[in-house]
Amino acid sequence: MTPDLQTIALSLAALISGFAAGWAHFASLARVAEMLLNGRMGAIGLQLARLAALGVFLFLCAKGGTWPLLAGLAGIMAARFVVLRRAR
Repeated sequence: MTPDLQTIALSLAALISGFAAGWAHFASLARVAEMLLNGRMGAIGLQLARLAALGVFLFLCAKGGTWPLLAGLAGIMAARFVVLRRAR
């Protein structure tokens, strides 16, 4: 089955948004680790916020269908690759 134009547009938006969400998620990982090493308990709240934001994003992508969900996940994984590559 071929996706229609609306599904393609939604998937493209999910891919771009997924990259932005993944970038924010993985870029803030160093901040959470630093806070935990310094004994600051605010890191737990930040970690929960990171996970909740990513969960809400993926839920919204899932509401759009299979292709937007896969595109959003691909964007997150691409951002993970970029952020972790830059950290080295």
